[in-house]
Amino acid sequence: MITLTDDLGHLSYDTAGDGPPVVLVHAGVADHRMWDGVVPALAERYTVIRYDLRGFGESGLPTGPYRETGDLGRLLDHLGHERVRIVGASWGARVALDFTLTHPERVHSLAMLAAPWPRYDWSAEMIAYDEAETASLEAGDLDAAVRVNLDMWLRGPARHWDDVPEALADRLRGPLRTSLANQAIVGEYSQGPASGDLAAVRVPTLVGVGTLDVPDFQDIARRYAAQIPGATLVEFAGAAHLIALEAPTEVSAALGPFLAR
Repeated sequence: MITLTDDLGHLSYDTAGDGPPVVLVHAGVADHRMWDGVVPALAERYTVIRYDLRGFGESGLPTGPYRETGDLGRLLDHLGHERVRIVGASWGARVALDFTLTHPERVHSLAMLAAPWPRYDWSAEMIAYDEAETASLEAGDLDAAVRVNLDMWLRGPARHWDDVPEALADRLRGPLRTSLANQAIVGEYSQGPASGDLAAVRVPTLVGVGTLDVPDFQDIARRYAAQIPGATLVEFAGAAHLIALEAPTEVSAALGPFLAR
C-alpha cells in the first residue's frame, strides 16, 4: 500500500492495471481487500484504484473533522485523475454516490452495491442488530461485536453458516475488527453523507443488491434504481450484503459491460 499524508493523518491506497481509472470504495465493515477477487478482471482494461477510508485497513485514524468525499477528491487530485468510474460497496457506495452528487463533473459512471439510505426507517431486525453491536462494544467485548457483524453482513438473515465458506469469515474478521475498534473516533469526526437530489444524477448508474441481503437493503436498492434516472438494477443471486467478497466473478461480469459504456 502507498501512503498519502495530509493534515488529518494519512490514506493508504494501491493501484493495478492500465487504462481509464476505476475507483473501488470498500464497505464499512471491510477494507480495500474486499475487492481482491474483482481487481484482476478489471485491471485488464482499467487502472484500478483501491484505498482504505480513514480509520479502516491501513489508513490512519482522523485527527479532526473530515468528509469522505473530500478524501476521495484529494486522492484523485494526488493521482492526477480528473474524471473516474466509481464502484462502491455498502457505506462505500454511499460515499461514491455523495461524490457523484457533489462533483458530477468528475464522475463518468457510478456503480452502487448494497448502498444504505440516509435516515431510512429500519426494520426491527436491523434495530436489534444495532442494539446487539452497541451492547457488545459498550461491554468492551470486541469479539462479540465481530460475531454480531459477521452474522448480519456475511451470513445474512436467509441462510445458515454451513452455507458460507469459512474462508470468507476468516478474510473479513481482521478488517471488521479494525473498523469496530475505530468506530467511535471515525463517527466523531466524519461529517456524514452529503445531501442532494437523486434526480440530479446524470451519469450511467448500476444499482446492485444480493438476493440474500437484509430485506431493508433490497428495498433500498429498488428505491435507488427508481429514483436515479436511467439506473439499472442488478440482483446477485445467492449473495448477501458483501457481494464483491462473495461473488467476485459475477460482480466482474456485471461491471465489465457497464464500465465500458
